Amino acid sequence: MMQREFTGKHMALVLVAGFGIVIAVNFYMASLAIGGFGGVVVENSYVASQKFNGWLDQARASDRLGYRATLARGEGGRLRVTTADVPDGALLSAELRRPLGRAQASALHFEQVGPGDYVSTRALPAGRWIARIAIDAGNGRWVSETEVP
Repeated sequence: MMQREFTGKHMALVLVAGFGIVIAVNFYMASLAIGGFGGVVVENSYVASQKFNGWLDQARASDRLGYRATLARGEGGRLRVTTADVPDGALLSAELRRPLGRAQASALHFEQVGPGDYVSTRALPAGRWIARIAIDAGNGRWVSETEVP
């Protein structure tokens, strides 16, 4: 049986093939990461940091109102929101966004169908959504964010 000699050319091929596999996997993983990234959280982090205390004040004011809202998918794919401790005649709206993947946003408007009971005017698109619910009443604006079940 004849054995070949392992030369520098063979070692070069092993190194090129090994690093080629590592580089190919890295490029593939980077393309998956970029393809699933929906964008930025804030456009300018410095400006957002300057507004942070104001956002906290708005959240505290919203909490002091004491409103509560529960979300559910209703018949026909419409979003149903049941509220508690909300004054009559309050206006309800929602901004929807996907929690993962490509950035996709949608807005919903609601009509009151009973005391504290609201239904969206159109069907909610299929899939996972995060809803930012806003309730505007005479005494202030309440905002809450939750995942749509």
